[in-house]
This record gives sequence, C-alpha cells and structure tokens, in this order.
Amino acid sequence: MVEHAEPRKASRLIVELRRIRATMLPEVGGKAANLGELIWAGLPVPPGFCLTTEAYRRALQPDGSPEPAVRDILRGLEAVEPGDLEGLASLAARARETVLDAGIPADVEGAVRSAYSALGPDVPVAVRSSATAEDLPFASFAGQQDTYLNVVGADAVLQAVRKCWASLWTDRAVSYRASNGIDHATVTLAVVVQRMVDAEAAGVLFTANPVTGRRREAVIDANPGLGEAVVSGAVNPDHFVVDSLTGRITERRIGDRKLVIRSVPGGGTERLDAEPRAEGGTARDACLADSQIRALAVLGQRVEEHYGAPQDTEWAIDGDGKLWLTQARPITTLYPQMTRQPAVPGPHAYLCFSLAQGLTRPLTPMGLAGIRLMGSSVAGAAGFRVPEPRDGPSPYYEAGQRIYFDLTSVLRSRAGRAIVPRIFDVMEARSASIMRALFEDPRFAVTSKTPFKLLRHVGPIVLRFHLPETLLRALFRPDVALGKVEQLDGNLKATHEVPTDATPREKLDHAERILRTELFPILPNILPPVALGFAMMGLVRKLLGEQASWGELQTIIRGLPNNVTTEMDLALWRLSASIRDDPASAVAFTGGDPAALAESYRDGKLPVVAQSGLASFLRDYGHRAIAEIDLGMPRWSDDPTHIIGVLVNYLRLDDPRLAPDKQFEKAARDAEEQAAVLVARARSKSPLHARIVKMALERTRMFAGLRELPKYHLVRGFAAVRAQVAEAGEALAEAGIIDDASDVFFLDFNDARHGLDGKDLHELVAQRREAYELELKRRHVPRVLLSDGTEPEALPAGLLSGATGAPASDGMLLGTPASAGTVTAVARVIMDPVGAHLEPGEILVAPSTDPGWTPLFLTAGGLVMEMGGPNSHGAVVAREYGIPAIVGVPDATSQISTGQTITVDGAAGTVAF
Repeated sequence: MVEHAEPRKASRLIVELRRIRATMLPEVGGKAANLGELIWAGLPVPPGFCLTTEAYRRALQPDGSPEPAVRDILRGLEAVEPGDLEGLASLAARARETVLDAGIPADVEGAVRSAYSALGPDVPVAVRSSATAEDLPFASFAGQQDTYLNVVGADAVLQAVRKCWASLWTDRAVSYRASNGIDHATVTLAVVVQRMVDAEAAGVLFTANPVTGRRREAVIDANPGLGEAVVSGAVNPDHFVVDSLTGRITERRIGDRKLVIRSVPGGGTERLDAEPRAEGGTARDACLADSQIRALAVLGQRVEEHYGAPQDTEWAIDGDGKLWLTQARPITTLYPQMTRQPAVPGPHAYLCFSLAQGLTRPLTPMGLAGIRLMGSSVAGAAGFRVPEPRDGPSPYYEAGQRIYFDLTSVLRSRAGRAIVPRIFDVMEARSASIMRALFEDPRFAVTSKTPFKLLRHVGPIVLRFHLPETLLRALFRPDVALGKVEQLDGNLKATHEVPTDATPREKLDHAERILRTELFPILPNILPPVALGFAMMGLVRKLLGEQASWGELQTIIRGLPNNVTTEMDLALWRLSASIRDDPASAVAFTGGDPAALAESYRDGKLPVVAQSGLASFLRDYGHRAIAEIDLGMPRWSDDPTHIIGVLVNYLRLDDPRLAPDKQFEKAARDAEEQAAVLVARARSKSPLHARIVKMALERTRMFAGLRELPKYHLVRGFAAVRAQVAEAGEALAEAGIIDDASDVFFLDFNDARHGLDGKDLHELVAQRREAYELELKRRHVPRVLLSDGTEPEALPAGLLSGATGAPASDGMLLGTPASAGTVTAVARVIMDPVGAHLEPGEILVAPSTDPGWTPLFLTAGGLVMEMGGPNSHGAVVAREYGIPAIVGVPDATSQISTGQTITVDGAAGTVAF
C-alpha cells in the first residue's frame, strides 16, 4: 500500500529465485532477496520464483493510485499510537478485508499460472510471504506474515497468494511495524513460490548462540517431518549445540517430539500425534545423526561467511538425506561485538563502563570521541603509552555505541582481583559479581602475582597529585582540605573560557584541550577526601564492632552537606515553592504543558517569578542533562523542557509533611543523633575511643557528600566542550557541509575538521543517525562481554547469586540494599525521565539513574533500579532523601508493571509483589 501514487512503470511480475540478488529487496521483499543470495552463493535452496511487489501494487492500485479504502486505513494508522493494540487490530482487519476483496488482476494471474507450470505439472510448492520490511538487519519480522505449505495446483497457488497479500496486515505484523517505527505506507509484499521439500526432518539453525551471544557456536532445533512444528513452537524439539570450529557436539537434549507435521498427497499438511518420548534420551533417539548435525553446522558457517554476520536459518532434510536451506535472516538480537580487535590475541573480557555510569542508552559519535580523549588522558597520567589519543587508550573499546573496557588484565592480576571488584561492589554490584565468577574461568587464570605492575602505573598519579599529602590534610586539617576542593571551582571555570574571536577550528582545538588536559585532574583533587570519609565509617565499624551496625552507619550518611546533587534538587524544589506562592506563575505551571512552557521561557514570556527563578537555576545547573557524559545530549540550558516537567510534578505535592526540604532536614537531624549515639557507645569503651569515633564521623559527614562533586565538575567541562563543538557545527551548517548544526554530534573531531576543510558530510551523518536510532531501541545491554560474544550473565547456570539480584522466589525479587526503610506503594516504571510523570509517593522503577534523574526522587516513595551499587548516584541521593531503595535488581522494569502495588525493603534488598 502506498499513499502517494507514482506514474506506473513497466515492471516484471515474475522473477526466478536464481536471478534474485540482495539489492532487489524493494522488488522481491526480504525473504526472496535472501533466498536469491543463498542460491547465488552456491548453497542448496529449492528452486522457484517470486511474484514481485508490482503484482501486489497492481491489485491494490488498478488505476495507479490507492483506492479510497486504502487511503483511509493508512491515515488511520498514522494517527494510532503504537501501544493502542485495539485500534491497530481494528484497522488491520479492515486492511485484510480490503486486500482479499481486491482479487488478482488477470495479467498477474496469467503470470503466476505460467511460472507455476514451468516448475512441473501440479508440483507441490510452498507459497511464502516476502515483505519489503522483513528479514532486515535490525528487525527480522520473523513469523509476521503467512506461509502455506504443500500447495498443489495453480488455483490453490493463486488462492494462497491472496492470503499472503492479506497477511501483510495481520494484527501482529501491523503492531510490529508500529513498534519499530516503520511506515505502513512504505511496505509492500512479494510472494515466493518454491518446490516443496518433503522433509524427513527439519528445523532451525542459529550460527551463533542467540541466548548467550557466543559466536562460532551453532544451535540446532530439529523435529521429524516439516519444520513448521519447530518454528511454531508446537513441540519440544531435539536440541543440539555444536562448536563450529571443532565440530564437537557440546550439548544434546532429546525433546518429546509429540507432534509431527507432514505433507498430504494432493496438497495440504496433517498434524500427527507421535508416541511421546522421554526427554533426555541418547543419540540413538535423536531425529538427526551426528554426521547430519555436524553437516548442518558446516552449512550454517557457509551461510554466515557469505553474509558476514550470524544468521538464523531454516533447513530441511529430504528422503534422500539431502540438506536444503529454506530461509536465512540476520540474528537481530545479538549484541554487537567490539569495533576493534585486541592487540594481544586470546580470550578477553570487557566491562561496560556505560552501565557503571548509569547509562543504558548509546552515546553519540561525538560523545564517544570525548570519552576516548578523556580515557587517553587518564592512561597517559598513569604512565601508559597512548599512540593516538583520539583512538582512546588500549583498554578502551566500543560495542553497540557504548563504552567498554578490557578487564582481562584485572582478572589475570592478583592485585586487580583484590581491588577492582571491591570498587564495583559500591558502584555496580552485579558487575562485581560477574568479575568474581570469571575468577573461576581457567582462561583468565592469574598470571601477575605481584602488585609491582599496578604500582608502576598508580605511582605516577600518587606523586604528581600529592595524594598522601591530600589525605593527611583531610584527616588533620579538614577545613583547609574542604577549602582547597572549593577553590577548584574558580580554577576550572578559567580553563573553559575561549576567545570570542576564535575560529571554528580553534574552538575544536580548545574543546579537545579541555578533554585532554583539564578534566582528569578533577578526580585526584577531590576523590581522596571522599575516600577518607567512607574509610572513616569502616574505622568506626572496626572500633565498635556489633555496636555499630551497617544500618546505623547508613543513617550517618543521610542528609549530607556538600552534596552538589542534593543541593541542585533542593534548589529546584525551592523554585517550585516560589512558583506555587506566586499566583501568576502557579496558574501557568499547574497542569501546564512543559514543552509550551519551555518555549515561553526561551521567549522571556513566563511570569516574572518563574522566568527569573528558572534562569537563576539554569545559571547554576544548566550544564547538567540526562545521560550527561554524552557530549551529544542537550543540556538543560539548551532545552529546559525536562526541568519544567519536574516543576509541574512538584506542584502536585500538597502534603507539607512530604516536602523534600523537610525530609532532608529530618535526615540530617537523624544523622547527627545517630552520630551522638555511636560516640556515646564508644565512650563506654574509653575516652580515646570516643574522640576517635567523633573525629571519624565528623569527617564522614564533611567529605562523603563530595562524592557527587567530581562528576559535577566533569559535566560542566563537557558542557563547555559541547558549546565549542556546537559553534563549529553552526559553521559547518552555514557552509552546507551538514544540514543542521546539531548534526556535528554525529561526527567525531576528525570528521568535523574534514568538514571545515570542505568535505561533504551529509551521507556520513545520515548513516550514523540511523545506527544511533536503532541502538536507542535496544533494551538489554550486557554488563560483561567475552571476546567470543558470550554474555556471562546469560550462561545456563547463571553467574549471579542471592545478594546480586537473582530471583528469590515467585513474587519476590532480590537486589542490593541501597537505602534502608520499607514502603508499600504503587510502582511507576520509567525508562526515560524526560517528560516522565511520577505521582507523589509512587515507587520509581528504572533501568538506571544518573544525576539528571534525581529531581524525580524528591517526590518518590521508593526506588528500584536494575543497575547500580550501594554507592552509585541513585543510591547516594536516595539515602539522603531517606527513601527506601534497592539497586541491581535484574529485569526490574519488565518484572514490575506500572500500577502494580509492591513492597520495597531497602535494608533486606527485596521487592515483593
């Protein structure tokens, strides 16, 4: 169906499969294009022909333009939301009826009869739908359209063609297109007609393991008879896993095979109830011999080598034992492998740094370029050789437009094993658990048993930044240490300034200089006092033992001073209070549309109190954003829509007892009272104990809140870099090198310079935008990936245990405790905070959070996150606001539904529902 008709072009109606190539997809659809490619590659595919998309168009557009009914349906589909399944189903039913009523034009019928007769007299065939949006690299559309097996006779073939055309509009196909953002008006359908394979056995073959992600591992499901029994999920098939490199069958599971589908003489199929088999039988019970299993694995590798990517294939073995391929499509669910190969061969393990930063979405190309330069700065400071800083340091990798670091040297180092997982225990606990599980993998056995290599790289940083002196100052002169941290603010602002008359190239140079030299020193200047603050908690625990429980110590770090993230959130709350108290502002914001209010703010047309208050807030915090480590993400000062939406939500909170500033003040009082209690307990041991505990807790309260400050300063540097890059983008857009200034964030620094030299970048930007949009749809990102594509968390036995978030029982999820307390309330699952609506008191369920999410915490009754550790951003802020929180809960956003009442126990780390 096409909304806008074009002049009718002479076009063929029939194409033999052996003459089809992948480039013909608009004419023959995805399935036929792949079958033609397989034949061209010399692979065994049953012969046949394709009735092209021109035939479908001719049936629906007899005079060259869509029928009125078709136009009405397309307009209706444009107006329906992807989540409106009932509305989509109603329109899909109308579309099917329209297609069936259209019939088959005489010239199309004649072409089909002629092509079918050429296959042989009344030869049994399979009639299969081949849509133009099918078997694509990003969406397989498997099973969305219909197939008819063992069709005999020209009349039966023509009837099957009509049904295939109508199946372009099945409920599932329409819903799938809507959810994948594919325009229904652009999709048409061809039909494949192939000789039928009278299969003795058939099934599916994946050339990579679709569950674990492991490449070079063939996974085969097989059943006697036609493959429909396997594809439809009607049986528990025989299951085989083969190491594609060695041919060794590594797994064998015999299914019950209680159903067999076979061809019926004269046409059609029958479903036969077979004698059920006990699962777990021997090789002799299998429907495939070992030689056939290995032959399938080899055939699968030939298919993968032809396409250059793992494939999901369907196959059949005829009565003579010949193997046939009946379909191949990309495995679209596999997570991409690293964009480059490691310099040292052998197995490698990669940790997702994006997830450690609470970032599930992909980074823009310019965002990745910025992280590469930052990583090179860190590596250079640690004494590592970095040949080209723009490529990143040697441990830096990218996959799926997300950041990964090679973890192999950590796993093979005794010192690395002792230190790194402990850091991740408080950052991203599930990642730490996977690391420890990999300690048992012989491929990552310890080869470095002394700490000398680690010291060689840590030493330069310790000496250059005088870390021992900084720690001693924080311990004995805490006010001076805090003052030095506060001095950084002015120093950093000076490094961000650039002359107003700088050229676009000079602005790019300045942006790179910030990333290369100015940002990394933030970390060693701020983190030592933070580390000391948390170490003091450990000291108190050591001195008091069971007299200082972890729950009591967690109270100490509530309502912390010097936490820039909570200061930001409370400033936003105070702004909402001033808006509430100003009649004109309150009227504008109560129930207002955030986008419209943002436009009014940009035009200076908000009521005075709201306009000036928002401007003041953005002067201090406008450099922040959602996914703020990505240079390509707009800052709040660029687009305040999200912040305005949060303010609108705040105005819904009408219980003064729940006011966040009051909650924060109470948390601070509770902390001070708990500190006094612990000091009193220490005094019962000795006056010296009391002095030490008092001193330790004072430093914890003073320095622990600084944990958020390094990222605050880093992100402010990123905002300065983004501003310079954006101005270069404006120059590129004015020169016609790119369409829009924002396109510059889909380039890297080298690309931008080439553009300033006059190179046209339109095609490059388009390709990268398309890839980025596809990655935005990815819901699952592996925490750890092995170099063969394996995701350790997905291995059958699992690598995680109780404390890391494995399901405890039905109706119960386990995670890592992050903020004590118990709350029972309605859950609100939020995947993206921009424009999110959270009722006061609801429990926020999110994949992860960074500081850009935390304004939502002020009105949340509790927090559940899939990622994070007890000292990740979300956990820290949740504790300060005193809301129960659990992090590291696997699949929380899919296990829990919006509107569901759940109970969060932040001390036990459980979610009950």
